[in-house]
Amino acid sequence: MTFLSDPISYIGDWLENLLIGLGLAPNIAELVVTTIGALVLATVALLSVLLLIWFERKAVARMQDRIGPNRLGPYGIFQSIADVIKLITKEYITPVGVDKVTYNLAPLLAVMAVIGIWAVIPFSVTVYGSDLNVGVLYIVAVGAIGVLAIIMAGWSSNNKYALLGAFRAVSQLVSYEVPLVTALLIPVMLTGSMSITSIVEAQNVWYILIAPLGFVIFLTASIAEVGRAPFDLLEADSEIVAGFNIEYSSMKFGMFFVAEFLHAFTIGAVGATLFLGGWRGPGSETYPILGIFYFLLKAFLVYFVVVWARGTFPRVRIDQLLNFSWKFLTPLALVLLIVVAVFYKIVEGSSAWVFVPSMFAVNILIALGTIQILRKIGRRKRMRVSEDRPVANAPESDFQQI
Repeated sequence: MTFLSDPISYIGDWLENLLIGLGLAPNIAELVVTTIGALVLATVALLSVLLLIWFERKAVARMQDRIGPNRLGPYGIFQSIADVIKLITKEYITPVGVDKVTYNLAPLLAVMAVIGIWAVIPFSVTVYGSDLNVGVLYIVAVGAIGVLAIIMAGWSSNNKYALLGAFRAVSQLVSYEVPLVTALLIPVMLTGSMSITSIVEAQNVWYILIAPLGFVIFLTASIAEVGRAPFDLLEADSEIVAGFNIEYSSMKFGMFFVAEFLHAFTIGAVGATLFLGGWRGPGSETYPILGIFYFLLKAFLVYFVVVWARGTFPRVRIDQLLNFSWKFLTPLALVLLIVVAVFYKIVEGSSAWVFVPSMFAVNILIALGTIQILRKIGRRKRMRVSEDRPVANAPESDFQQI
């Protein structure tokens, strides 16, 4: 291992040896180095939000034929820094009647939940936080804490609009957690392990080629769980006046803002890890620094799809959101899981040239069958609506005649 091929591991080993040379016990030195690594990761993740916000505002502006930030710095790149300064200089306002402990804990918990997910994501063959044998379950559990922070914020704010936003968070979490977990069972089943590192190492062929429909379900359910457009009913300005965070100001509001944007990129990181091979790529095992580059590139591509959805689709109603989950996404995820599990046992042990096209074809057939079912349902509804319309030659009212 050299500094050029794996600088992060090289610096970590050097620092650990330095601490041992200064008289620390090996286990204490390892703990100190691990703590420093966690702090560096958290700091880099939080600072990356400045770039993510700028990129998302520019990308959505281009999609919607707008200019976007273009005043502060080249291409408006310093606009996010100006926003941070604005938030910091605002006054902290705590309304009367709030539950102060829960009220102040909610923004911290929202950020901590997102940072906690990064603890089990491998960046390269040698750079990862912790290789848990239940890593997928850990991601689901920690991700749900972010919604718990929203519930805490709405309940403790002593505001009915905030409480309504929190109630929507509960229904949205319960609804989309089911298809999300079902979709995550597919890479677990294909690998035979819930360890994130094992899932990455098992992807000689990316799982998105074996289960593309599972990736689509995972991405859709993840966007809904985070509360991003078009599923941003938690803070629908036109309906509930910004929702759960209406009573927050200054950096308390900013922490919810940071959590949302960082969680959006975390979706890309998790999706890239579970379905796109993570850090794997040409030369990534010999040169771990390349693995980090591959991982970030794949994560950014998935994150761009999340941004694309936000800038393209309109916000759905709360009834549409729940119907989409319980009546469409959840049944589709369950059918996909069962069919993939059965077909996986049928073609298990065959060559990759047979296994991969067969599994891909099964996913495409399920998608085509789903489209046909939706077309029949849509045609039936259109016919019902046309039958309920008034007769075209009905007598006009006096007002229409005038």
